[in-house]
Amino acid sequence: MKKLNNILESIAKPLMPITPWLLRLGLGTSFILHGIGKFPLPPEKMVTWFESMGYMYPEIVTSMVAVGEVAAGAGIILGGLISGHKGNLITRISGGAVGVIMIGAIVIAHADWLVTKKLFMSEQIFLFLLGTYFAIKGND
Repeated sequence: MKKLNNILESIAKPLMPITPWLLRLGLGTSFILHGIGKFPLPPEKMVTWFESMGYMYPEIVTSMVAVGEVAAGAGIILGGLISGHKGNLITRISGGAVGVIMIGAIVIAHADWLVTKKLFMSEQIFLFLLGTYFAIKGND
């Protein structure tokens, strides 16, 4: 066992510096693509859906969601490229934005999934967890 662990450690050790980037690029790209998919603004299908649920100002809310997704995704990536306090702050704010957006998505679009097997088999919970990870960890 120890020999196998040493072999795996020797393979993994040089890759350690890129491991946060695997999460950062996956989350950032996913959020950018989800947001861009809602353009042009306002996202008409989403507006109609929000209207049917009785939400006020659906054009504004849905447009803010789309822009927020793109900005949060870009911030997750860009925050990692900027050193020091500024990069850390951008990462944390962007991670927090991802968390808030995903709470909204889960509660509004998937309320029937709350604390069920379906939630934990969806990408939504992992996007929320990754956003929360970066909100807490920042660039450290």
